Amino acid sequence: MSIELKKYQAPVWNEPVIMEMGHPGRRGVLFPQAEAAMPDGIDDAIELVPPALRREDKPALPEMSEPEVLYHYLRLSQQTLGMMGISLFGTCTMKYNPQINEALAWRPELTELHPLQHEDTMQGALEIVHNMDLILREVSGMDQFVFQAGGGAEAAFTSCAVIRAYHASRGELEQRDEIITTIATHPCNPATAAAAGFKVITLMLDEDGYPSLDALKDAVSNRTAAIMVNNPDDMGVYNPEIKEWIRIVHEAGGLAFYDSANLNGTMSKIRAREIGFDACMFMLHKTFGAPKSGVGGPATGAYGCSAELAPFLPAPLVKREGDRYRLDYDRPQSVGKIREFWGNTQVVLKAYAWARAMGAEGIAQASDISVLGNNYMEKGLLAIRGVTRSQPDAKLPRLEMTRYSLETMKEETGVDVHDVQNRMSDFGIDPIWSSHEPWLVPEPFTPEAGEMYGKEALDRWIAVLARISDEAYSTPEIVKTSPHNQATHRLKPGETDDPSKRAMTWRAFQKKRAQAA
Repeated sequence: MSIELKKYQAPVWNEPVIMEMGHPGRRGVLFPQAEAAMPDGIDDAIELVPPALRREDKPALPEMSEPEVLYHYLRLSQQTLGMMGISLFGTCTMKYNPQINEALAWRPELTELHPLQHEDTMQGALEIVHNMDLILREVSGMDQFVFQAGGGAEAAFTSCAVIRAYHASRGELEQRDEIITTIATHPCNPATAAAAGFKVITLMLDEDGYPSLDALKDAVSNRTAAIMVNNPDDMGVYNPEIKEWIRIVHEAGGLAFYDSANLNGTMSKIRAREIGFDACMFMLHKTFGAPKSGVGGPATGAYGCSAELAPFLPAPLVKREGDRYRLDYDRPQSVGKIREFWGNTQVVLKAYAWARAMGAEGIAQASDISVLGNNYMEKGLLAIRGVTRSQPDAKLPRLEMTRYSLETMKEETGVDVHDVQNRMSDFGIDPIWSSHEPWLVPEPFTPEAGEMYGKEALDRWIAVLARISDEAYSTPEIVKTSPHNQATHRLKPGETDDPSKRAMTWRAFQKKRAQAA
Protein backbone atom coordinates (compact mmCIF):
# COMPACT_ATOMS: atom_id res chain seq x y z
CA MET A 1 0.00 0.00 0.00
CA SER A 2 1.37 3.39 -0.99
CA ILE A 3 1.36 6.08 1.72
CA GLU A 4 1.39 9.70 0.64
CA LEU A 5 3.86 11.52 2.86
CA LYS A 6 2.85 14.90 4.20
CA LYS A 7 4.84 17.90 3.04
CA TYR A 8 6.76 19.45 5.90
CA GLN A 9 8.82 22.61 6.20
CA ALA A 10 9.90 23.99 9.55
CA PRO A 11 9.63 27.76 10.10
CA VAL A 12 12.94 29.61 10.07
CA TRP A 13 13.40 32.76 12.12
CA ASN A 14 16.59 34.79 12.06
CA GLU A 15 16.37 34.90 15.82
CA PRO A 16 19.27 36.08 17.99
CA VAL A 17 19.83 34.69 21.46
CA ILE A 18 17.92 36.65 24.06
CA MET A 19 21.09 38.07 25.61
CA GLU A 20 21.70 39.95 22.34
CA MET A 21 18.25 41.53 22.41
CA GLY A 22 16.64 44.43 24.26
CA HIS A 23 17.03 48.19 24.61
CA PRO A 24 18.21 50.25 27.60
CA GLY A 25 15.37 51.22 29.91
CA ARG A 26 12.79 48.80 28.50
CA ARG A 27 10.96 46.77 31.15
CA GLY A 28 8.49 43.92 31.33
CA VAL A 29 7.86 44.22 35.06
CA LEU A 30 7.96 47.30 37.27
CA PHE A 31 8.68 46.46 40.86
CA PRO A 32 7.07 48.55 43.64
CA GLN A 33 9.13 51.02 45.58
CA ALA A 34 10.70 49.74 48.78
CA GLU A 35 8.74 50.38 51.96
CA ALA A 36 9.71 53.48 53.84
CA ALA A 37 10.23 51.61 57.10
CA MET A 38 13.55 49.73 56.99
CA PRO A 39 15.01 47.54 59.71
CA ASP A 40 17.01 49.43 62.29
CA GLY A 41 20.60 49.97 61.27
CA ILE A 42 20.04 49.26 57.55
CA ASP A 43 20.07 52.23 55.21
CA ASP A 44 20.03 50.31 51.92
CA ALA A 45 18.41 47.03 50.86
CA ILE A 46 21.80 45.77 49.71
CA GLU A 47 22.75 45.58 53.37
CA LEU A 48 20.34 42.66 53.69
CA VAL A 49 22.58 40.59 51.41
CA PRO A 50 25.68 39.08 53.07
CA PRO A 51 28.86 40.68 51.65
CA ALA A 52 30.17 37.37 50.28
CA LEU A 53 27.02 36.95 48.17
CA ARG A 54 26.91 40.45 46.66
CA ARG A 55 27.70 40.97 42.98
CA GLU A 56 30.62 43.14 42.09
CA ASP A 57 28.86 44.20 38.86
CA LYS A 58 25.23 44.37 37.85
CA PRO A 59 24.08 41.30 35.87
CA ALA A 60 24.15 41.76 32.10
CA LEU A 61 20.47 40.98 31.56
CA PRO A 62 18.54 41.96 28.41
CA GLU A 63 16.12 44.85 28.92
CA MET A 64 12.89 43.87 27.19
CA SER A 65 9.14 44.31 27.38
CA GLU A 66 6.90 41.36 28.17
CA PRO A 67 5.55 41.00 24.58
CA GLU A 68 9.10 40.97 23.21
CA VAL A 69 10.01 38.10 25.55
CA LEU A 70 6.84 36.21 24.68
CA TYR A 71 7.30 36.55 20.92
CA HIS A 72 10.95 35.52 21.17
CA TYR A 73 10.18 32.23 22.88
CA LEU A 74 7.18 31.54 20.66
CA ARG A 75 9.43 31.82 17.62
CA LEU A 76 11.97 29.50 19.22
CA SER A 77 9.22 27.00 20.03
CA GLN A 78 8.21 26.95 16.36
CA GLN A 79 11.75 25.96 15.43
CA THR A 80 12.02 23.04 17.84
CA LEU A 81 13.28 19.77 16.39
CA GLY A 82 11.64 17.43 18.91
CA MET A 83 8.19 16.05 19.69
CA MET A 84 6.72 17.30 16.42
CA GLY A 85 4.50 14.38 15.64
CA ILE A 86 4.99 10.65 15.81
CA SER A 87 7.52 9.74 18.50
CA LEU A 88 8.22 6.01 18.80
CA PHE A 89 10.86 6.41 21.47
CA GLY A 90 11.88 2.87 22.36
CA THR A 91 12.39 1.67 25.97
CA CYS A 92 10.61 4.80 27.13
CA THR A 93 6.92 3.97 26.61
CA MET A 94 5.87 7.35 25.23
CA LYS A 95 2.22 8.04 25.96
CA TYR A 96 -0.24 10.82 25.42
CA ASN A 97 -0.29 13.07 28.47
CA PRO A 98 -3.91 14.21 28.97
CA GLN A 99 -4.23 17.97 29.32
CA ILE A 100 -6.81 17.63 32.07
CA ASN A 101 -4.13 15.95 34.19
CA GLU A 102 -1.85 18.93 33.62
CA ALA A 103 -4.63 21.24 34.80
CA LEU A 104 -5.16 19.14 37.91
CA ALA A 105 -1.45 19.02 38.73
CA TRP A 106 -1.14 22.80 38.61
CA ARG A 107 -3.99 23.47 41.00
CA PRO A 108 -2.79 25.69 43.88
CA GLU A 109 -4.03 23.08 46.36
CA LEU A 110 -1.08 21.00 45.19
CA THR A 111 1.53 23.44 43.90
CA GLU A 112 1.41 25.60 47.03
CA LEU A 113 1.89 22.73 49.46
CA HIS A 114 5.02 22.76 51.56
CA PRO A 115 6.36 19.27 52.32
CA LEU A 116 7.01 20.23 55.95
CA GLN A 117 3.60 21.71 56.69
CA HIS A 118 1.36 19.89 59.16
CA GLU A 119 -0.18 16.64 57.95
CA ASP A 120 -3.67 17.85 58.82
CA THR A 121 -3.40 20.53 56.13
CA MET A 122 -2.54 18.17 53.26
CA GLN A 123 -4.79 15.18 53.74
CA GLY A 124 -5.96 15.28 50.10
CA ALA A 125 -2.45 15.07 48.69
CA LEU A 126 -1.52 12.27 51.07
CA GLU A 127 -4.67 10.37 50.09
CA ILE A 128 -3.70 10.55 46.40
CA VAL A 129 -0.20 9.26 47.14
CA HIS A 130 -1.64 6.44 49.26
CA ASN A 131 -4.19 5.48 46.61
CA MET A 132 -1.50 5.39 43.91
CA ASP A 133 0.46 3.08 46.19
CA LEU A 134 -2.58 0.76 46.33
CA ILE A 135 -2.95 0.79 42.52
CA LEU A 136 0.68 -0.18 42.01
CA ARG A 137 0.38 -2.92 44.60
CA GLU A 138 -2.45 -4.35 42.52
CA VAL A 139 -0.42 -4.08 39.30
CA SER A 140 2.70 -5.66 40.78
CA GLY A 141 1.63 -7.81 43.73
CA MET A 142 4.11 -5.97 45.98
CA ASP A 143 3.24 -4.96 49.55
CA GLN A 144 4.41 -1.34 49.73
CA PHE A 145 5.44 1.47 47.36
CA VAL A 146 7.38 4.65 47.92
CA PHE A 147 7.60 7.58 45.49
CA GLN A 148 10.69 9.39 46.73
CA ALA A 149 12.96 8.44 43.81
CA GLY A 150 13.15 11.09 41.10
CA GLY A 151 13.28 8.70 38.14
CA GLY A 152 14.19 5.20 37.03
CA ALA A 153 17.87 5.34 37.93
CA GLU A 154 17.09 6.65 41.41
CA ALA A 155 14.54 3.86 41.85
CA ALA A 156 17.22 1.34 40.86
CA PHE A 157 19.56 2.94 43.39
CA THR A 158 16.78 2.73 45.98
CA SER A 159 16.70 -1.00 45.32
CA CYS A 160 20.46 -1.24 45.77
CA ALA A 161 20.21 0.65 49.07
CA VAL A 162 17.43 -1.67 50.28
CA ILE A 163 19.37 -4.75 49.16
CA ARG A 164 22.39 -3.50 51.08
CA ALA A 165 20.33 -2.82 54.22
CA TYR A 166 18.60 -6.19 54.05
CA HIS A 167 21.86 -8.16 53.89
CA ALA A 168 23.42 -5.93 56.57
CA SER A 169 20.51 -6.75 58.90
CA ARG A 170 21.35 -10.43 58.47
CA GLY A 171 25.08 -9.89 59.00
CA GLU A 172 25.86 -10.89 55.40
CA LEU A 173 26.64 -7.59 53.68
CA GLU A 174 30.40 -8.04 53.72
CA GLN A 175 30.01 -11.46 52.13
CA ARG A 176 27.27 -10.59 49.58
CA ASP A 177 29.01 -7.99 47.48
CA GLU A 178 27.95 -9.03 43.93
CA ILE A 179 24.95 -8.06 41.84
CA ILE A 180 24.15 -9.97 38.64
CA THR A 181 22.61 -8.28 35.62
CA THR A 182 22.56 -8.76 31.85
CA ILE A 183 24.03 -6.85 28.94
CA ALA A 184 20.50 -6.09 27.66
CA THR A 185 19.24 -4.71 30.99
CA HIS A 186 18.84 -0.96 31.41
CA PRO A 187 22.32 0.47 32.02
CA CYS A 188 21.13 2.26 35.16
CA ASN A 189 20.99 -1.10 36.94
CA PRO A 190 24.70 -1.99 36.78
CA ALA A 191 25.57 1.69 37.20
CA THR A 192 23.59 2.10 40.41
CA ALA A 193 24.79 -1.26 41.71
CA ALA A 194 28.37 -0.07 41.27
CA ALA A 195 27.53 3.29 42.85
CA ALA A 196 26.11 1.43 45.85
CA GLY A 197 29.41 -0.41 46.30
CA PHE A 198 28.60 -3.75 44.69
CA LYS A 199 30.65 -5.66 42.17
CA VAL A 200 28.69 -6.14 38.94
CA ILE A 201 28.54 -9.42 37.01
CA THR A 202 27.11 -8.95 33.53
CA LEU A 203 25.70 -11.93 31.64
CA MET A 204 25.91 -11.99 27.84
CA LEU A 205 23.06 -13.00 25.54
CA ASP A 206 22.65 -16.52 24.21
CA GLU A 207 21.32 -17.42 20.75
CA ASP A 208 17.75 -17.37 22.10
CA GLY A 209 18.12 -13.65 22.86
CA TYR A 210 18.60 -13.95 26.64
CA PRO A 211 21.39 -15.39 28.83
CA SER A 212 21.38 -19.12 29.43
CA LEU A 213 20.55 -20.79 32.73
CA ASP A 214 24.05 -22.27 32.75
CA ALA A 215 25.56 -18.78 32.59
CA LEU A 216 23.41 -17.69 35.53
CA LYS A 217 24.32 -20.77 37.56
CA ASP A 218 28.01 -20.10 36.96
CA ALA A 219 27.58 -16.52 38.21
CA VAL A 220 25.49 -17.23 41.33
CA SER A 221 27.31 -17.97 44.57
CA ASN A 222 27.19 -17.20 48.27
CA ARG A 223 28.49 -13.75 47.29
CA THR A 224 25.33 -12.94 45.31
CA ALA A 225 23.37 -10.06 46.80
CA ALA A 226 20.74 -9.83 44.02
CA ILE A 227 19.89 -9.92 40.36
CA MET A 228 18.64 -6.75 38.64
CA VAL A 229 16.94 -7.33 35.27
CA ASN A 230 14.39 -6.01 32.79
CA ASN A 231 11.92 -8.47 31.32
CA PRO A 232 11.30 -7.83 28.48
CA ASP A 233 14.80 -6.46 28.18
CA ASP A 234 16.03 -3.53 26.12
CA MET A 235 15.97 -5.67 22.97
CA GLY A 236 12.26 -6.43 23.42
CA VAL A 237 12.97 -10.07 24.36
CA TYR A 238 11.05 -11.72 27.20
CA ASN A 239 12.96 -14.36 29.12
CA PRO A 240 10.56 -17.32 29.54
CA GLU A 241 12.88 -18.91 32.12
CA ILE A 242 12.66 -15.98 34.54
CA LYS A 243 10.95 -17.97 37.32
CA GLU A 244 13.80 -20.46 37.29
CA TRP A 245 16.27 -17.58 37.40
CA ILE A 246 14.65 -16.25 40.54
CA ARG A 247 14.52 -19.69 42.15
CA ILE A 248 18.26 -20.14 41.59
CA VAL A 249 19.08 -16.73 43.06
CA HIS A 250 16.77 -17.18 46.04
CA GLU A 251 18.23 -20.62 46.72
CA ALA A 252 21.64 -18.97 46.96
CA GLY A 253 20.31 -16.35 49.41
CA GLY A 254 20.07 -13.43 46.97
CA LEU A 255 17.22 -11.07 46.13
CA ALA A 256 15.56 -10.33 42.79
CA PHE A 257 14.77 -6.82 41.47
CA TYR A 258 12.51 -6.28 38.45
CA ASP A 259 13.14 -3.10 36.45
CA SER A 260 9.68 -2.55 34.94
CA ALA A 261 10.68 0.31 32.63
CA ASN A 262 9.53 -1.88 29.71
CA LEU A 263 6.18 -2.69 31.31
CA ASN A 264 3.83 -1.67 28.51
CA GLY A 265 3.73 -5.07 26.83
CA THR A 266 3.17 -7.03 30.05
CA MET A 267 1.09 -4.80 32.32
CA SER A 268 -2.01 -6.65 33.54
CA LYS A 269 -0.56 -9.90 32.15
CA ILE A 270 2.07 -10.68 34.78
CA ARG A 271 2.75 -9.44 38.31
CA ALA A 272 6.30 -9.10 39.52
CA ARG A 273 5.67 -10.58 42.96
CA GLU A 274 3.83 -13.59 41.56
CA ILE A 275 6.81 -14.38 39.32
CA GLY A 276 8.96 -14.33 42.44
CA PHE A 277 10.59 -10.88 42.43
CA ASP A 278 11.22 -9.25 45.80
CA ALA A 279 11.07 -5.69 44.48
CA CYS A 280 10.27 -3.75 41.34
CA MET A 281 10.02 -0.22 40.01
CA PHE A 282 7.70 1.67 37.68
CA MET A 283 8.33 4.93 35.86
CA LEU A 284 5.25 7.02 36.51
CA HIS A 285 6.52 9.71 34.14
CA LYS A 286 6.30 7.36 31.17
CA THR A 287 4.38 4.15 31.77
CA PHE A 288 1.56 5.80 33.71
CA GLY A 289 0.78 8.74 31.48
CA ALA A 290 2.82 11.57 32.98
CA PRO A 291 5.22 13.41 30.62
CA LYS A 292 8.66 11.96 30.01
CA SER A 293 11.08 13.92 32.12
CA GLY A 294 14.40 14.33 30.38
CA VAL A 295 17.46 15.38 32.37
CA GLY A 296 16.38 17.02 35.61
CA GLY A 297 12.73 17.18 34.66
CA PRO A 298 9.65 16.08 36.59
CA ALA A 299 9.89 12.35 37.14
CA THR A 300 9.04 9.67 39.65
CA GLY A 301 10.48 6.20 39.97
CA ALA A 302 7.95 4.28 42.05
CA TYR A 303 9.76 1.59 44.03
CA GLY A 304 7.81 -1.31 45.52
CA CYS A 305 8.86 -4.34 47.52
CA SER A 306 7.72 -7.29 49.58
CA ALA A 307 6.72 -7.02 53.23
CA GLU A 308 10.08 -8.53 54.16
CA LEU A 309 11.94 -5.60 52.58
CA ALA A 310 9.45 -2.87 53.53
CA PRO A 311 11.15 -1.95 56.86
CA PHE A 312 14.17 -0.72 54.88
CA LEU A 313 12.26 1.64 52.56
CA PRO A 314 13.21 5.33 52.44
CA ALA A 315 11.26 7.48 54.87
CA PRO A 316 8.69 8.88 55.10
CA LEU A 317 5.93 6.55 53.95
CA VAL A 318 2.32 7.63 53.64
CA LYS A 319 0.17 5.57 56.01
CA ARG A 320 -3.58 5.46 56.48
CA GLU A 321 -4.99 5.28 60.00
CA GLY A 322 -8.77 5.16 59.93
CA ASP A 323 -9.93 8.14 57.86
CA ARG A 324 -6.66 10.03 58.32
CA TYR A 325 -3.33 9.91 56.47
CA ARG A 326 0.03 10.55 58.01
CA LEU A 327 3.73 10.59 57.13
CA ASP A 328 5.58 7.79 58.86
CA TYR A 329 9.09 8.88 59.80
CA ASP A 330 9.53 6.38 62.62
CA ARG A 331 11.34 3.70 60.67
CA PRO A 332 14.48 2.63 62.51
CA GLN A 333 15.67 0.27 59.75
CA SER A 334 15.05 2.74 56.89
CA VAL A 335 17.85 3.42 54.40
CA GLY A 336 17.13 7.11 54.96
CA LYS A 337 16.68 9.62 52.18
CA ILE A 338 17.15 8.78 48.52
CA ARG A 339 15.86 12.21 47.59
CA GLU A 340 14.39 15.15 49.45
CA PHE A 341 10.99 14.93 51.17
CA TRP A 342 8.45 12.35 49.96
CA GLY A 343 8.27 12.50 46.20
CA ASN A 344 7.15 14.54 43.21
CA THR A 345 3.47 14.79 44.09
CA GLN A 346 2.44 16.42 40.82
CA VAL A 347 3.73 13.45 38.83
CA VAL A 348 2.03 11.04 41.23
CA LEU A 349 -1.25 12.91 40.70
CA LYS A 350 -0.96 12.73 36.90
CA ALA A 351 -0.24 9.00 37.07
CA TYR A 352 -3.10 8.46 39.51
CA ALA A 353 -5.55 10.31 37.24
CA TRP A 354 -4.33 8.28 34.24
CA ALA A 355 -4.66 4.96 36.06
CA ARG A 356 -8.13 5.79 37.39
CA ALA A 357 -9.29 6.93 33.95
CA MET A 358 -7.94 3.78 32.28
CA GLY A 359 -9.14 1.32 34.88
CA ALA A 360 -8.08 -2.32 34.92
CA GLU A 361 -9.73 -3.04 31.58
CA GLY A 362 -8.16 0.00 29.92
CA ILE A 363 -4.69 -0.89 31.15
CA ALA A 364 -5.09 -4.43 29.83
CA GLN A 365 -6.30 -3.13 26.47
CA ALA A 366 -3.39 -0.68 26.25
CA SER A 367 -1.00 -3.60 26.74
CA ASP A 368 -2.73 -5.62 24.02
CA ILE A 369 -2.60 -2.72 21.56
CA SER A 370 1.06 -2.11 22.35
CA VAL A 371 2.05 -5.70 21.57
CA LEU A 372 -0.14 -5.80 18.47
CA GLY A 373 1.28 -2.50 17.20
CA ASN A 374 4.85 -3.62 17.75
CA ASN A 375 4.41 -6.86 15.82
CA TYR A 376 2.44 -5.11 13.06
CA MET A 377 5.24 -2.57 12.73
CA GLU A 378 7.85 -5.32 12.55
CA LYS A 379 6.30 -6.72 9.36
CA GLY A 380 6.59 -3.34 7.65
CA LEU A 381 10.09 -2.56 8.87
CA LEU A 382 11.60 -5.88 7.84
CA ALA A 383 10.29 -5.30 4.31
CA ILE A 384 12.50 -2.19 4.03
CA ARG A 385 15.82 -2.61 2.25
CA GLY A 386 18.78 -2.37 4.60
CA VAL A 387 16.78 -3.07 7.82
CA THR A 388 17.41 -6.21 9.87
CA ARG A 389 16.26 -7.38 13.30
CA SER A 390 18.48 -8.01 16.29
CA GLN A 391 18.86 -11.65 17.30
CA PRO A 392 17.30 -12.92 14.05
CA ASP A 393 17.55 -16.52 15.28
CA ALA A 394 15.45 -15.80 18.38
CA LYS A 395 12.00 -17.06 17.37
CA LEU A 396 9.89 -15.70 20.24
CA PRO A 397 7.70 -12.71 19.33
CA ARG A 398 8.90 -9.36 20.68
CA LEU A 399 6.64 -7.49 23.05
CA GLU A 400 6.48 -3.73 23.35
CA MET A 401 9.51 -2.97 21.18
CA THR A 402 12.23 -4.52 19.07
CA ARG A 403 15.77 -3.44 18.34
CA TYR A 404 16.58 -3.26 14.64
CA SER A 405 19.79 -2.55 12.75
CA LEU A 406 20.80 -0.41 9.76
CA GLU A 407 24.17 -2.17 9.50
CA THR A 408 23.35 -3.52 6.03
CA MET A 409 22.34 -0.07 4.82
CA LYS A 410 25.54 1.43 6.22
CA GLU A 411 27.71 -1.20 4.50
CA GLU A 412 25.94 -0.88 1.14
CA THR A 413 25.36 2.90 0.98
CA GLY A 414 27.48 4.62 3.61
CA VAL A 415 24.32 6.04 5.24
CA ASP A 416 24.36 5.43 8.99
CA VAL A 417 21.74 5.63 11.71
CA HIS A 418 22.58 9.26 12.54
CA ASP A 419 22.05 10.25 8.90
CA VAL A 420 18.66 8.55 8.98
CA GLN A 421 17.79 10.32 12.23
CA ASN A 422 18.51 13.68 10.65
CA ARG A 423 16.56 12.91 7.51
CA MET A 424 13.46 11.72 9.41
CA SER A 425 13.02 15.18 10.91
CA ASP A 426 12.59 16.53 7.37
CA PHE A 427 9.25 14.72 7.24
CA GLY A 428 7.88 16.27 10.42
CA ILE A 429 8.28 13.27 12.69
CA ASP A 430 10.69 12.58 15.50
CA PRO A 431 13.98 10.89 14.59
CA ILE A 432 14.41 7.26 15.52
CA TRP A 433 16.03 6.49 18.85
CA SER A 434 19.09 4.29 18.57
CA SER A 435 19.67 2.43 21.85
CA HIS A 436 21.33 2.61 25.20
CA GLU A 437 25.06 2.19 25.29
CA PRO A 438 26.81 -0.09 24.66
CA TRP A 439 25.49 -0.71 21.17
CA LEU A 440 24.89 -4.45 21.15
CA VAL A 441 23.65 -4.18 17.57
CA PRO A 442 25.54 -2.15 14.93
CA GLU A 443 23.68 0.97 13.73
CA PRO A 444 20.71 0.26 16.03
CA PHE A 445 17.26 1.77 16.30
CA THR A 446 14.56 0.83 18.79
CA PRO A 447 11.02 1.98 17.99
CA GLU A 448 8.11 1.37 20.34
CA ALA A 449 4.61 1.56 18.96
CA GLY A 450 2.86 1.79 22.31
CA GLU A 451 -0.91 2.15 22.46
CA MET A 452 -1.39 5.82 21.60
CA TYR A 453 -0.72 5.69 17.85
CA GLY A 454 -3.20 4.25 15.37
CA LYS A 455 -2.48 2.13 12.34
CA GLU A 456 -2.36 5.21 10.07
CA ALA A 457 0.38 6.82 12.14
CA LEU A 458 2.43 3.62 12.20
CA ASP A 459 2.01 3.24 8.43
CA ARG A 460 3.23 6.80 7.94
CA TRP A 461 6.25 6.23 10.20
CA ILE A 462 7.18 3.08 8.29
CA ALA A 463 6.66 4.87 4.97
CA VAL A 464 9.08 7.64 5.99
CA LEU A 465 11.76 5.08 6.82
CA ALA A 466 11.09 3.27 3.52
CA ARG A 467 11.45 6.55 1.63
CA ILE A 468 14.76 7.27 3.32
CA SER A 469 15.97 3.77 2.50
CA ASP A 470 15.14 4.38 -1.18
CA GLU A 471 17.09 7.65 -1.03
CA ALA A 472 20.05 5.96 0.67
CA TYR A 473 20.32 3.43 -2.16
CA SER A 474 19.66 5.90 -4.99
CA THR A 475 20.95 9.34 -3.92
CA PRO A 476 22.67 8.86 -0.54
CA GLU A 477 23.96 12.44 -0.39
CA ILE A 478 20.41 13.64 0.24
CA VAL A 479 20.39 11.64 3.46
CA LYS A 480 23.99 12.33 4.42
CA THR A 481 23.55 16.11 4.19
CA SER A 482 20.14 16.25 5.92
CA PRO A 483 18.19 17.82 7.51
CA HIS A 484 17.06 20.13 4.70
CA ASN A 485 13.62 21.28 5.87
CA GLN A 486 14.55 22.29 9.40
CA ALA A 487 15.33 25.64 10.96
CA THR A 488 18.80 24.31 11.78
CA HIS A 489 20.78 22.29 9.28
CA ARG A 490 23.50 19.79 10.04
CA LEU A 491 26.08 20.89 12.57
CA LYS A 492 29.73 20.21 11.97
CA PRO A 493 30.60 16.87 13.60
CA GLY A 494 32.30 17.17 16.94
CA GLU A 495 31.77 20.88 17.52
CA THR A 496 29.36 20.34 20.38
CA ASP A 497 31.95 18.09 22.04
CA ASP A 498 34.80 20.57 21.57
CA PRO A 499 35.42 22.45 24.86
CA SER A 500 37.16 25.25 22.97
CA LYS A 501 33.95 25.99 21.02
CA ARG A 502 31.05 25.29 23.36
CA ALA A 503 29.95 27.77 25.99
CA MET A 504 27.68 26.94 28.90
CA THR A 505 27.18 30.54 30.06
CA TRP A 506 26.73 33.89 28.37
CA ARG A 507 29.95 35.16 29.92
CA ALA A 508 31.87 32.18 28.49
CA PHE A 509 30.30 32.77 25.07
CA GLN A 510 31.33 36.44 25.09
CA LYS A 511 34.85 35.52 26.11
CA LYS A 512 35.23 32.90 23.38
CA ARG A 513 33.71 35.17 20.76
CA ALA A 514 36.21 37.89 21.70
CA GLN A 515 39.08 35.41 21.48
CA ALA A 516 37.92 34.26 18.05
CA ALA A 517 37.78 37.87 16.84
